[in-house]
Order: sequence, then structure tokens, then C-alpha cells
Amino acid sequence: MSESIQDKSLQKLTRDFYRQDALSVAPKLLGKLLVKNYNSRILSGMIVEVEAYRGTDDAASHTFNGKTKRNEVMYYEGGYLYVYFTYGMYHCCNVVTGKAGEGEAVLIRALQPVEGAEEMIKNRHLVKSADERMKNISNGPGKLCIALGIDRKHNGISLLGDKIYMTEYRNIKSENIITTERIGISKSKHLLWRFYIKDNEFLSR
Repeated sequence: MSESIQDKSLQKLTRDFYRQDALSVAPKLLGKLLVKNYNSRILSGMIVEVEAYRGTDDAASHTFNGKTKRNEVMYYEGGYLYVYFTYGMYHCCNVVTGKAGEGEAVLIRALQPVEGAEEMIKNRHLVKSADERMKNISNGPGKLCIALGIDRKHNGISLLGDKIYMTEYRNIKSENIITTERIGISKSKHLLWRFYIKDNEFLSR
């Protein structure tokens, strides 16, 4: 599973990509690579599951009731990382999208490990069998943040830099993208704003 991206010419996603509407960016993120520089090593995973959240027309969005200290990064222009703490124990990372002031983001729900899986396993303190460890490294928004060492100190970091960024990786055909209701929310449940790669074994559910 683990492969090195160091010698590959992978194009970093541009500001223009992130400036698009959250519902446009979300399915396009599938197959992209999320990369983290961690203690002089590269940790990366292919994005396999996401959810879009969009401002005042989405009651499940953190920006539904306007700007606060907690959600202010969501109001940046597209291309920043919005990290929040939930349930008193997990961090979740989101890609800010759209124009400044719009309050949109895409939650990264699951990754398929690409590079640095052994380090991610250590970060997650996994002790199951080899197959179970691989499938459980980053198959959830909280799990992937632990695996990559992402927490609130990364809130507001630019995705155009070299610490955390995204690149082109795999081209996912539209017929292999499934659209469903989002998971674990009680409001705006009717919105089909969750997108994932069909039959991928690293999904959160």
C-alpha cells in the first residue's frame, strides 16, 4: 500500500480550485492526495470520502448562524484548512472553499493511506492485525486527523504552502462517485452533500 510520492511530479492544487463553490469542490476532491509534512517525513492519503457544508442555506453548517471566533476560518477565501474540535476528543479537518465571506467548507471524512502508513499506525496506537490496521488508519474524520497529526494548531493554515497541502493523484470517473445524505447530523439531513468513491474499503462506514 505504502508508496513514495517524493519522486513523483504531482501538481499542487491551486487557489482557483479552492475558490469554487463547496458543492463543486467536494466531488472533485475525491482521488486527490492530502499531504502532511510530519517530523521531516511525508504522510499522505488519497481522499475517498467528503461532505460539503455551505453557509446560510445549510442548517448543519458551522456558519449557518453567522461568524464566530470558532468558525472565522470558514469565512476565509478558499484554500485554507479549517480544523475544529468535537465531542471533547476529536479534531476534524475541512477545506475552506469559495470566495472570502461565504462561509463554506468541505469536511474530509476518510483517506486511503498512500505514504507513511507505518507512522500513521503509531499515531493511532493500532494493535490489531495488519489488514485491520490498514483499513482503520484513516477511515473517519477524527481518525485521519490523529493519523496525520492534525489538530487545532493547524487551523487557518494555507493549503498552498508546504506543511499541509493537496495534489492531483487519481482521476475518479463520475460513475464511481456516490452521492448520499451526510453522516451524524440532525439538521439539513435531506441535503445529498456527502460524496465517496464507490466500493472503496477505506470509507468511514
